[in-house]
Amino acid sequence: MFANMTNALDFHAKALVVRAERQRVIASNIANADTPGYAGRDVNFKDAMSAATGTSTATLPLTSSAAAQSRTHANHIALQASTTSMGDSALAYTTQSQPAMDGNSVDMDRERANFVDNSVRYEATLRFINGQSKTILSAIQGQ
Repeated sequence: MFANMTNALDFHAKALVVRAERQRVIASNIANADTPGYAGRDVNFKDAMSAATGTSTATLPLTSSAAAQSRTHANHIALQASTTSMGDSALAYTTQSQPAMDGNSVDMDRERANFVDNSVRYEATLRFINGQSKTILSAIQGQ
C-alpha cells in the first residue's frame, strides 16, 4: 500500500537525478565555450528517463547466470547494474548552429537558455517532491 503512494515520488526522484546530470553537462559546455575543438554535449531527457525507470527497450533485464540465480521466481524483475552517471545513449553531441573557426560547437545563447530551462524544471520537480512528501506526512499524522 505504501509502495503505491510512493511510486510518483520514486519517478520524480529519478527525474531529479537526470535533471542534475543535465545541469552538470550544460555547465561543462559553458565552461568549455572557448576551448578550441570542443564538441558540446547534451542529455536526451527521454532516453535518460527511460533508462532510469527501466522502461526502455534498450535496457533489457540481466541475463547472466549470476543474475538469473539471484532471482527466486521467474516472474521477478532482475536487478539492473547501477551506475553513478548516465549511459552514453542518453548523452549526445549538440548540433552546431553557428560554425566557429576553431571547431567549437558551443552556442552560448542556446546553452544559457538550456541552463535556465533545466533549472526551472529542476526546481519544479523538487517542489513537487516536497509537496508529495508533506501530503504523505499529513496523511500519516492524521491531520
